[in-house]
Amino acid sequence: MATQQIAPAPTVRPGVPAPVRARRRRRDGRPAALYLAPAAVLLLGVLAYPLYQLVLISLYDYGQAEAAGNAPLVFLGLENYVRLLSTTQFWVVLAKTIGFAAVCVVGSLLLGTALAVLASRVRAVPRMLLFLAALGAWATPAMAGSYIWLFLFDTDFGLVNEVLAGLGWESMAGHSWTYGTYSAFGLVALEVIWCSFPFVLVTMYAGIRGVPEEVLEAAALDGASWRRTATAVILPILRPLLLIATIQSIIWDFKIFTQIYVMTNGGGVAGRNLVLNVYAYQQAFAGSEYGLGAAIGVVMTLILLSITALYVRSQRQSVEL
Repeated sequence: MATQQIAPAPTVRPGVPAPVRARRRRRDGRPAALYLAPAAVLLLGVLAYPLYQLVLISLYDYGQAEAAGNAPLVFLGLENYVRLLSTTQFWVVLAKTIGFAAVCVVGSLLLGTALAVLASRVRAVPRMLLFLAALGAWATPAMAGSYIWLFLFDTDFGLVNEVLAGLGWESMAGHSWTYGTYSAFGLVALEVIWCSFPFVLVTMYAGIRGVPEEVLEAAALDGASWRRTATAVILPILRPLLLIATIQSIIWDFKIFTQIYVMTNGGGVAGRNLVLNVYAYQQAFAGSEYGLGAAIGVVMTLILLSITALYVRSQRQSVEL
């Protein structure tokens, strides 16, 4: 009878079974869908028609005469896309866009994460000043920020050239930062990093502050150094936030327009500093080939939708953890 009265201890399985997780997601998803429905309807109404028109225009020979109603529309099908993808300039501009975005993303992540670590280790007043300075950069409009950086790096009156010349680099007096391809891209990348790192700073600082103190104390008791604690303890905990910040930065930096257009005067000398957004603008408005410009916009939209899908997937994975 003793064996009948004592039940065996249940086996404890790590995690939650997949069917239970699926039922929880469905149960939690219904109220969330109801709350998000008004915003979804608004976004659909605002974005659906422009996207439809963008795709529609990309299928026609649509120029200035067609836009003015002086010529009939000619349906081309996918001819604009074939023409675009067979053009060497498109692939060169795409490669420059990817490289430029990669530099901006890496720079924003490194600077934002480093300052987040610094903010977590200083006192309240320096931390407040750091966040105020970062939010000031974040709140500066792209147009105003671009002209500020152009003034600082101006050929004749720029503070940077005067300081460098005063420190002994006489060749920097009268130096043009926007003439060379790499120097112009580097100048624009610095401005983009300056206005983008506050997002990474705030995100990573919130993640660092959310690390349990017990975990850090256990690492300290085990004799782990600060570098070992950061790489083996803190970084794995912050990986979901770091992934989200990375994908969000890619989305922002891939579609940069204002900074490039303003600081390089429309794409640099002979178009050496073109990115996809500026290239689409030149084809559509400067070249009056709205169909080709719309095709570039559709290709960019597909690329960004792919990145957005990774972003949404990373968010779902971070919620499930």
